Amino acid sequence: MAESLNGKIAAVTGAASGIGLAATEALLAEGATVVMVDRDEDALKACIDRLGDKAIAQVTNLLDAESCKAMVPSILEKVDHIDILYCNAGTYIGGDLDETNPDTIDRMLNLNVNAVMKNVLAIIPHMKDRGIGDIWVTCSVAGHSAIPWEPVYSGSKWAITCFVQTMRRQLREHGIRVGQVSPGPVVSALLADWPADRLQKAKDSGSIIEPTEVADALVFALTRGRNVTIRDMIVLPTAFDI
Repeated sequence: MAESLNGKIAAVTGAASGIGLAATEALLAEGATVVMVDRDEDALKACIDRLGDKAIAQVTNLLDAESCKAMVPSILEKVDHIDILYCNAGTYIGGDLDETNPDTIDRMLNLNVNAVMKNVLAIIPHMKDRGIGDIWVTCSVAGHSAIPWEPVYSGSKWAITCFVQTMRRQLREHGIRVGQVSPGPVVSALLADWPADRLQKAKDSGSIIEPTEVADALVFALTRGRNVTIRDMIVLPTAFDI
């Protein structure tokens, strides 16, 4: 039986655009309060002005070690607890490995992997004390298949798949559910470096999905009874061939 999210408090990273914004809107529609975490202060303000009082801004730069470390304590100064942590922020690199550079690789791994691990580490004591919680991460179909045109991105998402599955086993006895949603290509800024003809071809063939469809999957998982953990949801465009 589905459980209500009414009155729950969620924190969503990368919340000012794309999947994070769609997830925020979906959680608000279910009655939750959402702390929107993003580095873009102006974008957050525009979102808050539009979404209303149950959306709360938290300006955090996850690539800055001190800002990342302060995220959970700062959120808990604004709300009295966190029921749901959705680690969604991420970045993308496509192309052959020798087309990128070490700084770009560091940025991707720091955001896609290290920040997620740090955010989860920070929330564990709070959720353990309460004996309940949900931690979700945006992964990717690239975390389940070795995608030849995105070795760095795919590698980062394989790391997240492993991390989520190990944390699920560590935290389940504390009443904390851990899972991930793994979409195929999504219409978002992360695909900005796709060749224009490839992106248009994906749109024309129905091989790309909207952020709202990922948000729908997240809400489904979060509203299952506490005796159920949705470990991973792979959400693909029907025409996607991988």
